[in-house]
Amino acid sequence: MQGIVRSHGSGRFIRPLGMTALFNSAIALFLNQLQGGGDFGVTFIFSQMIGLSICICVMAGHAFFKPVRLFAQVAVVAVGVSVGAFGGVLLGVLLAGLTPDFLQDWSSIRLYPIFLISILFGGIISYFFFSQRRISEERLRASEERYKRLEIEKQNVETHLKLLQAQVEPHFLFNSLSTVLSLMDGDLAEGRRMLENLIRFLRASLTRARADCGTLGQELEMIGAYLGVYQVRMGARLAFQIGVADDLQSFPLPPMLLQPLVENAILHGLEPLAEGGEVRIEAKEIDGFLRLGVTDTGVGLSETGAEGVGLSNVKERLSIFYDQRARISFRENSPRGLQIIMEIPRDAANGDHRG
Repeated sequence: MQGIVRSHGSGRFIRPLGMTALFNSAIALFLNQLQGGGDFGVTFIFSQMIGLSICICVMAGHAFFKPVRLFAQVAVVAVGVSVGAFGGVLLGVLLAGLTPDFLQDWSSIRLYPIFLISILFGGIISYFFFSQRRISEERLRASEERYKRLEIEKQNVETHLKLLQAQVEPHFLFNSLSTVLSLMDGDLAEGRRMLENLIRFLRASLTRARADCGTLGQELEMIGAYLGVYQVRMGARLAFQIGVADDLQSFPLPPMLLQPLVENAILHGLEPLAEGGEVRIEAKEIDGFLRLGVTDTGVGLSETGAEGVGLSNVKERLSIFYDQRARISFRENSPRGLQIIMEIPRDAANGDHRG
């Protein structure tokens, strides 16, 4: 990043100097023809020295003082033109091999028109590039501010996510432990199975919560334990399938993207039904996108409503992590239930989520 800024900064100085030199050459040719020929070398030297000196002085004044207000900007240009013109004349005398006595007789070297026109065009060119630099700096500043806003927004989302985890996990934990205690009085085998799944889920979720990014396989391991706990609690009312190919297990995936969708399918889809239902999790890669689907056979969208789906947090996180390239949609499942599909680009799924 710093290397890019340095090269860009040097280019901002070289380009106006090169353009000024071209304009100075044109001025020298014009004046030489206007004055009926003569010593073009002297005219060229003075034109270049005055114009380039003005340009350098204006750019140096801007770099040192960094004027913001219009009056300060005009003052920098005016002082730069004056100092640059005087210094250019002195340099021209030295490079042309003239003596300072020639400065007392402007017409002897036709310096007066060169001086005036070089000041005019040098000032115009300097102010033009000065304005272009100001515009470029304002654009860069706006881009930096936008990036900072995105970073703050991302941090807010992460903070909100951690608060959400802190609210969801204790609720889930307390309910699960109550079920384990009740099973200990009757079905020890089921109580042991539920406790094992609960420990698996807590271990996996704590690991995921501490990481910025993990893999689809890690998320599915946590989801499998999560569904195992619910299966003991709901009994025959809950069936689930996880169909994901082995080559997709290592696909990078931020934490807490899949779990809210599965939780929604159970709490808002299956539990309201006396007979329960099934949850299916499937993943495929199509044209560089991971297509991750959660389907349930519950009450469906018409009864839960869009708000009941609870996708706002997931949508927001996808937008932050993948720069609008990821998509999420939901639709009615046939013959009953809801299907939620996330599409995540492989080339944007990385550790820093910046896409």
